[in-house]
Amino acid sequence: MNRAPVDVRLAIGAGGAWLALVLCHGHPVRVIGLVTVVAMVTGVVAVVAGRRAAVLPPVGLTCFCVALVLVPYAGRLAQARASPLAALAGLRASVTAELTVADDPHILAGKGLGGSPRVAVDTEATAMAALGRRRPLSGSVLVLGPAAPWSQVLPAQRVTVEGTLQPSLDPGDLGVVLFSDRAPTLLGRPPWWQRAAGRVRDSLRAAVVGLPAAERGLLPGLIDGDTSGLDPVLVERFRVSGLTHLVAVSGTNCSILVGALLLVLRRMRVRPWLCAVLGGVVLVAFVIVARPSPSVLRAAVMASIALVSLAVGRPRQAVAALAVAVLALLVCDPFLAEDAGFSMSVLATGALLLLAPQWADTMRRHRVPAGVAEALAVAAAAHLVTAPVVAAISGRISLVAVAANALAEPAVAAATVLGFLAAVIAPFWLAGAVIAAQLAGWPCRWLVGVADRLGSLEGAVLPWPGGTAGGLALLGVSAALVLLARQGGPGRLVALGVVVAALVQIPVRSVAPGWPPSGWLLIACDVGQGDAVLLAAGHHSVVEFDAGPDPVAVDRCLRDADVDTVALLAFTHFHLDHVGGILGVLHGRRVGRVLTGPLLDPVGGVQLVDDALHAHGLRRAAPSTGSTLDVGDVHLDVLGPSSTLHGTRSDPNNSSLVIRATIHGTRLLMPGDAEVEAQRALLDSGVDLRADVLKVPHHGSAYSDPAFLAAVHARIGVISVGRDNDYGHPSPLLLEAMARLGVPVRRTDYDGDVAVVGTGATLSTVVRGASAVPAAMGSVAADLGPAGVRLPAQVEQVTQVTQGARRVAARSVGGAKMTTCPAALSASTSCPTRLRRSSCSSATKSFSSVARSARSPPRSGDARVRSTNPSAPAQRSRGRSCTNCSGRPCSARPDWW
Repeated sequence: MNRAPVDVRLAIGAGGAWLALVLCHGHPVRVIGLVTVVAMVTGVVAVVAGRRAAVLPPVGLTCFCVALVLVPYAGRLAQARASPLAALAGLRASVTAELTVADDPHILAGKGLGGSPRVAVDTEATAMAALGRRRPLSGSVLVLGPAAPWSQVLPAQRVTVEGTLQPSLDPGDLGVVLFSDRAPTLLGRPPWWQRAAGRVRDSLRAAVVGLPAAERGLLPGLIDGDTSGLDPVLVERFRVSGLTHLVAVSGTNCSILVGALLLVLRRMRVRPWLCAVLGGVVLVAFVIVARPSPSVLRAAVMASIALVSLAVGRPRQAVAALAVAVLALLVCDPFLAEDAGFSMSVLATGALLLLAPQWADTMRRHRVPAGVAEALAVAAAAHLVTAPVVAAISGRISLVAVAANALAEPAVAAATVLGFLAAVIAPFWLAGAVIAAQLAGWPCRWLVGVADRLGSLEGAVLPWPGGTAGGLALLGVSAALVLLARQGGPGRLVALGVVVAALVQIPVRSVAPGWPPSGWLLIACDVGQGDAVLLAAGHHSVVEFDAGPDPVAVDRCLRDADVDTVALLAFTHFHLDHVGGILGVLHGRRVGRVLTGPLLDPVGGVQLVDDALHAHGLRRAAPSTGSTLDVGDVHLDVLGPSSTLHGTRSDPNNSSLVIRATIHGTRLLMPGDAEVEAQRALLDSGVDLRADVLKVPHHGSAYSDPAFLAAVHARIGVISVGRDNDYGHPSPLLLEAMARLGVPVRRTDYDGDVAVVGTGATLSTVVRGASAVPAAMGSVAADLGPAGVRLPAQVEQVTQVTQGARRVAARSVGGAKMTTCPAALSASTSCPTRLRRSSCSSATKSFSSVARSARSPPRSGDARVRSTNPSAPAQRSRGRSCTNCSGRPCSARPDWW
């Protein structure tokens, strides 16, 4: 089929305006104003000279588009800089703010005091009480606070919140940040459509209760973007397989619903104008159900353009309409220029209009069945244009995304239509909604299966440079692939894809020997700053101590160790760095008994464990000291605590479950985070602490008793710790003490996953992981492969270790860090859509500095490994107080206020 050429002049103008906003972000208003003037003058010159050079009119159009978006942006930026709200933020003023909630609260990865979850809430200010006076004002305010008080707050709800204002760390941001630990006070009620949307969402959650856990969490995400019940491990699988858009409200959802309606109406020969009206009604209903947040409205706009194109078959008008929509949205919200979701939505819509039809025609000419051709064309085109954005954000490329999207496409349509039907009727007829939800559960099972299988494949993703440079580089590669497909046809492109896959998979499988190593007894999982330790209990079965802070990380470790049964799961205590990954343990595995420490503190960790166990029909129990238990090949002796400890430096740590495991005659001591008080209690009790392997207490902190470490008589020490953590773990004092005892140490921050293998006198360690560095035991040269390339697994005999351990410990002490706060966000930290990276970093630090953590580095005078004081942490900034703001006394009020 011959298609008319598409007029892309307006699209080029919209792209130029988009690029101008990105380049001007963060610059002063005068610079943006100068760029605007230059653009307008250039545009006028181009129009005047347009009769002589055909290329100048498009240049003029682009310049006018640039001016169109920069003028309102500069005006809003100038207004925000001169606002009293910005001045109050500069003073770090304590305020009582009257706000209107703009969007749903976003859960932050970082936790608050006691492990409680935190949220970021986009709001608009209407009034502010500060410095003894209340006055009306407007401006964008990002509220950071505890999650529980905000859980039932709907968008468009008016609230009052007490807290402290601070400027955003992003120089181009129009708003300020409000830190608050208080619950919001509701003012009135939200609009009826928001209440209706909330009722629909609650009813849909009730309708899906009977579905399996994975499908129960996925279906609301497909319909209204509610991913609160989605398994975090499954979210990662969706991301790896390129299916993330299925668990976020996007133009795809809108297109499917309205497209299904139009298909039925056309079959019934309904008049076109009535089809348009009914389609608009369904689109409005979808926006209400998913809540009319900015992201939903953008998705509706993109879906409307795609539907118009598919309905009238005129890509020329559709591309122009897309360009107009982009310009309009950038004028309304300039920050969309840097929003990844907006970028992918626009690019995917453009690919659907420009690339997919031509590719589908080509495949049909090569005798590919029509339905398969369309599915492959849409999936390939969307993935090709969005891959640069994904690579810039995540630093990797999914090699299975096209296949996953092609396989998922039919099921997405069925699940969306049936799920939307369930959502609409749930508030009025719950029984009917349950039936519709059960029917929608079947295509959801297919989607879960596709994501689970493709997202867990070795080599499913290819590492790629992140950031703008990496994204632009991949954009160039994508353009080259498009040209190759045009010139060589799909056959050559498919052949190239096979070659690329082979080049990726062959090295992955050739340099990654079998894991876990034969005869392993213990694996300390590299889960960051936390504990997750596996003990071999038999064929594909383990006893697991703790679950680390991250479900994805602990699931990865269990999957790599080929574990399908956790015969016993023991939580030494309830700090989140030990229980936060529980959903990763439960994902797709059988779990037998669950043991926990005796102290139910902190409450947040206890609640997390109880909720997860209840959803899987499990219960926890606290074993008594002196009891024994046999689980497969593992014999367990419960050594402590004989009672919960109170009034110590950290009661949860000192009440940790202490268990000694014996596997084929080899003893392994698991003391959790027991500190000096608990260790001395164990010594005073006279219990036999001897073990061949010591899981070093509390991530190698300084709060250990040298007598306890000596009483273990360990031959190997294993420290589970996160690299560059903000607690100073492992302590140089602890490492020095282990070196004096002649105990070699492996640590997960340097070595990745650590396995202890062998029995009796032949104990050795094997380490594996990208985080490993050659700084552990033995010769550094032995850890390197040909040409200095580090192999993914290294074996180290530890039968002759005394002198080598002392040398290694000395190197570790010399290179150890005692820092208060990491220089950048950790890999597991995520920011909500409108929360800038700098703001997120600031929020994480500020919230964690309100009170000292129970796992913080030691203070002067505290008991620890040695009597000498370790490096004290730097005092974290709490912001300026009123007494040091511009030299004014607290009672004074600035003239502008």
